[in-house]
Amino acid sequence: MAGLRRVLVHVRRGGAERPARVGQSVTGTFCPAHEDAAVVSCGLDRGRFLLSDVAFPGSTVALLERPSSCPAKHLGEPPAAGLPAELRGRGVAAAVAVLLQASTGHILLTRRAGALSTFPNVWVPPGGHVEPDEELLPAGLRELEEETGLRLAAGTFSWRTLGLWESIYPPALSQGLPRHHHVIVYLLLRSAEGRRRLEARLRPSASEVSACAWLEPSVLEAIAGAAEEAEEGGHVATTVGVTELSSGSSGTARRPPGPFLPPGGERVSAGTKFALRRWLGARGAAGPPHSSTQ
Repeated sequence: MAGLRRVLVHVRRGGAERPARVGQSVTGTFCPAHEDAAVVSCGLDRGRFLLSDVAFPGSTVALLERPSSCPAKHLGEPPAAGLPAELRGRGVAAAVAVLLQASTGHILLTRRAGALSTFPNVWVPPGGHVEPDEELLPAGLRELEEETGLRLAAGTFSWRTLGLWESIYPPALSQGLPRHHHVIVYLLLRSAEGRRRLEARLRPSASEVSACAWLEPSVLEAIAGAAEEAEEGGHVATTVGVTELSSGSSGTARRPPGPFLPPGGERVSAGTKFALRRWLGARGAAGPPHSSTQ
């Protein structure tokens, strides 16, 4: 998540617009208190990331979801009253994360570096803040290159928006009051290249990434909790390739998929599981994805 400049989230419902604030649930603006998901129109509009209950020029319809344990859902009213003075009034930042799918069906996940201030040592797709005057796809491609060294040329991939996830850190009130608040746009990028060719170009940034792994569909389905046969002992890969970074060097080894599956599933972020569920649904979705030449 390089850089301090970032695009902030605004919400519009019933014609009234306001900036989203740390500790106030963005998802809750669009759904009843007992629910955790809503369909919204979203897009970059005049330097802000706008979420609306009605379409606007250039907007995309997407599912917005929060975890049931979302701290903003349980803070009470007014939520800002319990926050430290330095956080009151701070805006919610827009972020983008990239599910890079190789032509072989594998998807790249990275383990966040242990020194990072949010979600250290958690497995996620590459991603970070959207910067001012930056579109979502270029932001995702920039973060992918900064974190993994992978540069995707135009015409070698297609892409689509998978969904939006409201992310707060710490992720539960039992771990402290919210300090960081984002709406993450998950993009699926389907590469025309296979896993081995992409893997050969990996140059992970040790300041942001401590490990990388290309996971095959059976493991991804089990992580997402969408394949009953995987949960009940069906076919899941016996080993996965994990590239570990240590002291400026890297090495790849085959390991059991335990870190990605229950009971180790908590090491994969809730937003990543949401994105993988959306990815599973998108595999059979009608309509073509966007071309990378657009």
